[in-house]
Amino acid sequence: MKTLAAIAQKVGVSQATVSRVINGKPGVSEETRQAVTQAMSAMGVPMSEMTRSTTHEIALVTPDLSNPIFPAFVTSISTQLAQHNVLPLLCTYTPGGATENSLLTMALNRHIDGVIFLSGHYDTKGGDFSLYKLLDERHVPKVFINEADPSVHGTVIRTNDATGSDKAMRLLMSQGHKKIALLLGDRQHYPSLVKHEAAVNFAQHNDIDIVDTVWTTYGFGSGSNAATQLAHNGVTAFLCASDALALGAIKGLNDQGIRVPEDISVIGYDNSPQLSYIQPSLTTLRQPVDLMSRSAVNSLFEMMNDSSLLNKHRVISYDPELVVRDSTGLCKDLLK
Repeated sequence: MKTLAAIAQKVGVSQATVSRVINGKPGVSEETRQAVTQAMSAMGVPMSEMTRSTTHEIALVTPDLSNPIFPAFVTSISTQLAQHNVLPLLCTYTPGGATENSLLTMALNRHIDGVIFLSGHYDTKGGDFSLYKLLDERHVPKVFINEADPSVHGTVIRTNDATGSDKAMRLLMSQGHKKIALLLGDRQHYPSLVKHEAAVNFAQHNDIDIVDTVWTTYGFGSGSNAATQLAHNGVTAFLCASDALALGAIKGLNDQGIRVPEDISVIGYDNSPQLSYIQPSLTTLRQPVDLMSRSAVNSLFEMMNDSSLLNKHRVISYDPELVVRDSTGLCKDLLK
């Protein structure tokens, strides 16, 4: 709402704080309450008019929805917001289409009350964080799903990727795998960097050889190409940074006549829907989507009601669950 945002910017508080003053809710200091009412009076905005029109709108920023983990988060977060009578504005950026920056610029013109990000510049080392600073200046609360650069203000709701890598490596070690390849995302992507560091540390302490690491994009084609590149260098298991990479790797191996898991085991990450129905069903790490979504929405409301949290970097972590299915098995070297 334009007027609500204008009042918030004039006073230097969040839109949620202005809304609390308008609706007579507690949790606002008398000094702030007077500043808001004085600003409204100076701007010629009647209190009665504002009381009738304080619907909150939250921007939900996501990459294209081809990766199944993003629709899962969108559905869960939208459900949580609806239960609080908050309108989610879905902002999907795509290659060749709208960018994260252009979508956020349009959303800011609607004077949104907060933003929940599923991915964006924030999760890439050395990324462009200028638009997040603009959100800071406008006192817009921000929640980021998964890893974010420490310099970005907001609450980070993440899966503990280091724990996930440790669980996956421990499973492969228990099955006798000693030569493992890593299929990861971009070399500057924080989640992939964390997974890589944890896997390498585990390998060094447990006499395991990380034969190779492929840094690529999170796609089926990327996984297939990586599998083709690595299949013949003695690898007995692939640890992948996403289910899309893992499924692509399985296809690439099948195309070469290499069996999963008899010849090479494969582990994914995310636990996308329908994974138990493919052949072989995919061993993966399950992100607690509903729990993380609830935490994201609650954290956003906390910041809407307490402007002191806006300029902090808070992190809330949840451990992933290892889901063992048919794409992993005993190392072929043990069966000789």
